[in-house]
This record gives sequence, C-alpha cells and structure tokens, in this order.
Amino acid sequence: MSLVDIAVYLDGVRVPGAGTLPEAAAQARELGGFVWLGLLNPSDAEVQQLGEVFGLHPLALEDVSQGHQRPKLERYDDSTFLVLRPARYLPDTELVEFGELHVFIGPNFIVSIRLAEHPKLSGMRQDLEQQPEVLRLGPPAVLHALLDRVVDDYEPVVRGIEKAVDEIEDELFDGSGSRRQLARRIYLLSREVITFQRAARPLLEAIKDPHQVEAAGLTQVELRRYLRDVVDHLIPICDRIDNYRQLLQNALTVHLSLATQAREEEMAQMTQTSIEQSEAMKKISSWAAIIFAPTLISGIYGMNFATMPELDWGIGYPLAMLAMGGFAVTLYVIFKRKNWL
Repeated sequence: MSLVDIAVYLDGVRVPGAGTLPEAAAQARELGGFVWLGLLNPSDAEVQQLGEVFGLHPLALEDVSQGHQRPKLERYDDSTFLVLRPARYLPDTELVEFGELHVFIGPNFIVSIRLAEHPKLSGMRQDLEQQPEVLRLGPPAVLHALLDRVVDDYEPVVRGIEKAVDEIEDELFDGSGSRRQLARRIYLLSREVITFQRAARPLLEAIKDPHQVEAAGLTQVELRRYLRDVVDHLIPICDRIDNYRQLLQNALTVHLSLATQAREEEMAQMTQTSIEQSEAMKKISSWAAIIFAPTLISGIYGMNFATMPELDWGIGYPLAMLAMGGFAVTLYVIFKRKNWL
C-alpha cells in the first residue's frame, strides 16, 4: 500500500502499534478513538480496500481513482468527501503548481489521499500530535488542520502573483522588454490566475454556505467554528486573486493599445520618410531634366564628325549656347512652379 502514515488516536494521544488498515480501523472502533490514514497515489486495489474498511461510497472512490476533480464537498451515507486543490508558486517560471488532496471524514476516521507530492503533510501531523487538546476533538480537528494548511499555502501563491503583476505593470509603462514577450507573459500569468481561481473559489463556496455544510453532515459545532476560521482566511485570498485577474485583463488591453499606437507611429514615420524620399527624387529628376537638354546638344556637337549641319555657321556657337540656356531656364521655371525645386 502507498501508505504514508497510519495511526489511532485516543483522547488526543497517538496509540502505538496501529498495524494494518483493517487492524487500525478495528482498534479505533474498539477503543472509541479515531484512525487517521494518509496515502499517496494509491492504486485502484488500495482505493477499493478503503471502501471496504470504512464503507465509502463507490462514486467517491471513483473520483479518487480518476483524479482531476474540482474542489467540492459531498455527503455519502455516514461519511463526508472533500476535494482540495493545494497550490504552490514557482517564481522562476511564474507558474502555479497544483496538487490534489481528497479527504474522507467519518465518525471515527479521517483519510487524506494525496494525488501529488505537494503538499507534504507529515509536518502537520507532527504539530498536531504535540497538541493533544486539539486532537482530542477528533476527525474535525484534523480536517480543519488540512483545510488551514491548504489555505495558508495559497498565501505565497498570491504574493508571487502580486509581484509578477507589479513587474508587468512596470514593464508595460517603462517600455522595457519586447512587446511579444510582454504579451506572452501577461497571457501565461492570466491563465495561471484563472486556474488558481478554479481551485480557491469553489472551495470557498463549498465551506462558506451553511446549508451545503449541513447537507454534507458537518454539523459539529466546533467543526463549524473551524470552518468559519478557514473562510475568514480564504475570502481575502479570493478577492485579491479576482483583482489580479482584472488587472491582468486591463494590462493586456493597455498593452494592445500601446502596441497599436506604436505601430501607427511607425507607419506614420515610414510614410513621412517615403514622402521625403519622393521630394528628393523630384528634385533630382528635375535637375537631371534641366541638365539633359544642354548635355544632349553639347554631346551631339562634340562627336567630331567631318560633315555635320551648321559646322560652318558663324552664329552656330552662340545660338547653341542660347538654346541650351533657354531649355535650362524654361525647365527650371516649370519645375519651380510645380514645387519640384
């Protein structure tokens, strides 16, 4: 069996020699105490054995075997089934790693089943064993400790997300980093926040509603006090994570607006450059045309052929110069009027 720990507690004190699961369950019933069983990734056969020993409902056992359940609180016959989604923040990747914790609680037993390595509950059990006055309250005290541990672990997640959101806001307005990387960071963090909401919000709704708590069979006065304590811690966490989701949505909208504005400014700059280049080409083309006519005439009469028209014409040279100047001046006036020069 993927057993982490098993113990029988009587009057808040651990009874030595719990033995196997059936033996521990029988010992708890005989002594009037309760058994606390911790499992990690149990096999289907082990889950089936749990059902046989504690009389657990097949539908709840099916949820354990399949995993990937959302937080919920359900009543089956004489036992209550609770699904928790522990979480921890990974600052290097800005991702939230989620675990899955299933809890069965009955009159004389509590079973905690982890479907992931996180969170490790051995330290919590040791702390409770140092407080026999708390364990004397029975399975409700252990249930409160499990809930409190999961909710307390949410706080570092919220702080990590808050830090990442602050960095995104700074990066958004100081222009550091590439637009593509920033958009990807906002999107990925938004996805983690939404997933975290799906872990925390249903848990709050389950344990906050007194009718749902009563329907789940958690009618002990002391347990309800414990649940109110957990609710008081969970409400501000859910409120903060809701705010961070809205902030990230606003940041993505602002980022898209800034990116669009930057693209428009870039297009305007390119258009202005194109206009300036066009004006320069007009000037170059105009001067080229002005120079073309004199160059053509001088080029023709510079070919040094023996027989060419007007070679012996006395006024040929002054007339050629006048023609070249006339062409040049005429084109200059035309281009000037068109603002090409």
